[in-house]
Amino acid sequence: MSNPVADLILGFQDLVSQVPVVLQPVVVALAGAVPFIEGEGAAAIGIIGGIHPVLAAVSAAVGNFVCVALVVLLGAGVRSAIAARREQRAPSPRREKFQRAFARYGVPGVSLLGPLLLPTHFTAVMLAGAGVAKGRILIWQAAAIVLWTTALTLIITGVIRVAAG
Repeated sequence: MSNPVADLILGFQDLVSQVPVVLQPVVVALAGAVPFIEGEGAAAIGIIGGIHPVLAAVSAAVGNFVCVALVVLLGAGVRSAIAARREQRAPSPRREKFQRAFARYGVPGVSLLGPLLLPTHFTAVMLAGAGVAKGRILIWQAAAIVLWTTALTLIITGVIRVAAG
């Protein structure tokens, strides 16, 4: 049985190798916009696909952030429309877990630690749903995307250099 995320990653890697060099960062940015691949995975796809690590990381982070920003902007608008209905329903276990983490760590903690558990897209939507200001969400999500993408880029680049050496 195939793994859809693994298939998607392999598909992006194959696409990177087939498109002109000038368009390869666009493919990496598109991969960065996909939940569960995000900036970290997209940077790895680009680096393994032969793109310079800095270009791969920047492209991946931009793709991830643009998608998260759209989700936040759309999510904040939808929040007011459904807030009244949500208050009448019992919260889901996932939402309760998020609320506990949010109460304990705040926006910075949830944003920076969130990628360990959930895609940044989901964390951003939950923060918007909790009524956090869009600008605050975007600043902390950008910080998390840059941090995690940079960390994974450095790790992948190091592994490739050690393997090649």
